[in-house]
Amino acid sequence: MKIRVFVSLKDGVLDPQGKAVGHALESLGFKGVGEVRVNRVIELDVAAQDNAAALAEGEAMARALLANEVIEDFSVEVAA
Repeated sequence: MKIRVFVSLKDGVLDPQGKAVGHALESLGFKGVGEVRVNRVIELDVAAQDNAAALAEGEAMARALLANEVIEDFSVEVAA
């Protein structure tokens, strides 16, 4: 079963990569771009029997390795 883990910085945490992307877009002529935040999507194939088990496994993986819960939020979904 395929799942996706979405990881993003918490509100108030500076995003230097987002700043760099925003600056690069502006220098390329894209005007009016507001705040840019860069997030991650991790796609995993897990051996779960049902959606609930797959989501639980994805959350466990996110807490153990994929997200730094001090500065990042995450969510997990079953991929279609």
